[in-house]
Amino acid sequence: MSAAAAAAIGRTMATTGMAASDGPRIQAEHDLSPVELSSLEERLHRDNRRVTDRDDDRGLTFVIRDDAGHAIGVAAGYSWAGASELTLMWIDEAHRGRGYARQLLNAFVAEAADRGVKNIWVSSHDFQAPGLYEKAGFKRMAELAGWPEGHFNIILCRTIAADGAA
Repeated sequence: MSAAAAAAIGRTMATTGMAASDGPRIQAEHDLSPVELSSLEERLHRDNRRVTDRDDDRGLTFVIRDDAGHAIGVAAGYSWAGASELTLMWIDEAHRGRGYARQLLNAFVAEAADRGVKNIWVSSHDFQAPGLYEKAGFKRMAELAGWPEGHFNIILCRTIAADGAA
């Protein structure tokens, strides 16, 4: 644990009057198993569903596979409460430049529209593919400088009309 993290934990414990041995404690666990992390995420989603009274969250993923069945590209995210987020877009370097990203993005957008999604959100660093999203009708909503240092994280959104058209 870094000195700064340890100091922050110490300040929290001092502020709350909590001693290191009193009940719950904060500790660094940077390598949670995917199973435990998924379980914790599900608890958050359950809370979100309860508060919003919307339980229509579903994964939304398209994969391109080669002849051997290996994944060479993916567009993955989810839809929930009239919105969708594309959280992972990737094409294997050996297969780039063949239009696969556009095909995956088109499939993702079409499925989101079929689900009644009104807005699709995506985050792309300036060195990734913001141009791909803009060509597909996404609009820049924010640019966050210094994420990572020396670059920008660009937040884009595509609005889908009530009839499913972009």
